[in-house]
Formats: sequence, C-alpha cells, structure tokens
Amino acid sequence: TVCNMPGTNSQAVAEMTLLLMLSALRQVSYFDAKTRQGRGWDFPPDIQDSLGEISGKTVGFVGYGEIPQRLAPILKSMGARILYNATAPKDIDDSEFQELDHLLGAVDILSLHIPLTSDTASLIDKSSFQKMKPGSVFVNTSRGGVVDHDALIYALKHGPLRAAGLDVYATEPVLMEDPILKLNNVTLMPHIAWLTSETLKRSIAVAAENCFRLRSGKELLYCVSHS
Repeated sequence: TVCNMPGTNSQAVAEMTLLLMLSALRQVSYFDAKTRQGRGWDFPPDIQDSLGEISGKTVGFVGYGEIPQRLAPILKSMGARILYNATAPKDIDDSEFQELDHLLGAVDILSLHIPLTSDTASLIDKSSFQKMKPGSVFVNTSRGGVVDHDALIYALKHGPLRAAGLDVYATEPVLMEDPILKLNNVTLMPHIAWLTSETLKRSIAVAAENCFRLRSGKELLYCVSHS
C-alpha cells in the first residue's frame, strides 16, 4: 500500500506563490543585488516604470486546487480580480472560470498550479506567451516541465513578460550555464516553496498516524489508488 500526504504543504506553497508575485512586481532580485553593490539608489527609468502593485491587477491561475483557492481571498482583499482555468469549472463565487486562451490574454499575473503529465508538458509555450499582455508577470510553483523553458527566457528578454518568479525548473538543479540565471528580472528559488517547519510537522503527523494505524490494523489515511 502506498499513501501520500495531501495538503500538508499547501499553506507554504500558497505563501511562496504570493511572495514570488510581489517580488516580481517590485523587482526584488534586482534591487537586492544593486543595494548590496552600493548602487541601490541609482537605477534607470525603465526599472522605475516596471514596478507595480497587486491592487488593480487580474491574476490568473492555471489549475485551481487547494493552493490557489487559499490565495484567491488574500489577493481579492488586496484589490485583485481572480480568473482561473481548470479541467472543469468549480462552484466558487469569488473566482471566474475562463478557457486557457482567453485567460492568457486577460491576466496581468499568471500563476501555474498543475501537475506535470503527458497532457501538461510544455503547456505554456511560445504561443501562450504571445497571447499575454505586455508587462505581464509569470509565476511557477508547480513543475518546471509544464513550461517551454526557451520560450520563457525569450519572453523575459523580449516581452511580453516584465518579470517572473520561479521555484521549479525543467532541469533541477539548474545548470550553471542556463541563461535564466543571468536575467535580473527573475526571482529564483531552489524548489523550496513547500519547505517550512510547519509543513514538516504536518507531514510527520500524517506519517506517524499511519504508522499507528498500520500497527493496529486500521484503515490507512490517504491511500493512493491503483487505477
């Protein structure tokens, strides 16, 4: 029997997603590096013009499970409009379902929350980025393989993306020669959106409970289907 631990990292990933959105909008990686160099107060007008707020933005989620559903009310309280795409519309009042092509063209911030499968591999490709608004922000805390990496780099260099926040990559660890490392409009994290002490406590609690259940012959929690 195989069991998993659904939801134990949802809060941590939701918070990291919000962090990456804010970091991209405020160009935190750029200003952090410049400030450490003693040049934080000397920046060109195009950087100043690229800074923005969540308020007034349309945020689009591709995939609408527990993580984006935790984020939606927070983002709405900050003044954002929420759109989402999923395998089917959900009975949720505070968000609006859109077909993917329409969603891409409507959002200011695109955030991915889907598994990597044969159907989702490179789902977000060059044509996807071409549908997005100039100055859009891209965030990925799902899996790197759902994005065409070369297309993402091109969109960050030449538009329409103003910035991105990434926790996942097609190749992990990221190769040192990967051009994504040279871009100053990207916040990069090493696939640790899930990693908090609270996530570990919740995960260990589920594992320990299943150990007790196994010893006493009780039904295990969160068994993975054989189908």
